Amino acid sequence: MKKLVLLLLTLVSVLTARAEQYTYLTFVTTDGAKASVSVEALALTISGTTLKAGSQTFTLSNLSKMYFSTTDETNADAVEKLTMDDSLLENAEIYDLKGRKIATGNTTAGKLPRGVYIVKTNDRTCKVVIR
Repeated sequence: MKKLVLLLLTLVSVLTARAEQYTYLTFVTTDGAKASVSVEALALTISGTTLKAGSQTFTLSNLSKMYFSTTDETNADAVEKLTMDDSLLENAEIYDLKGRKIATGNTTAGKLPRGVYIVKTNDRTCKVVIR
C-alpha cells in the first residue's frame, strides 16, 4: 500500500512539474480562423446561440474547437478590411459558400443578407462577411 501511494505521489508531482502556464484560450471557427483571448480574468458567457469570451463574440454553430495555448494565435492577417467601391463591384461575381452565383456587378451587392460570401473580381478573390 505504501508503495502504491508513493508511486501515485511521484506521478502527480511529475505531471505537475510538466504542466505549462497557458495564457490564452484559442477559438477556431469552422472556416479555420483563430482568435485568442487572454485567460487572465476571463469570463465566458453563453446567451442563446452566442458565446462571449472577453472581447470576442462567437456563434456556437461556427465554432470548431477551442484549446489553451501559450501564445496569441489570432490570425491577424486573416481578416482584411475591404472597401467595395462601385468601380470594383462592376466586374465582380458574388457567390455563396455552396458555390452558387448570387449576383454579378453592383446591382444587388448592397442588398445581400447577413452571411459569408466569396467575391471574385478581375484582380482577386476574397471572402466577405456581411454582419
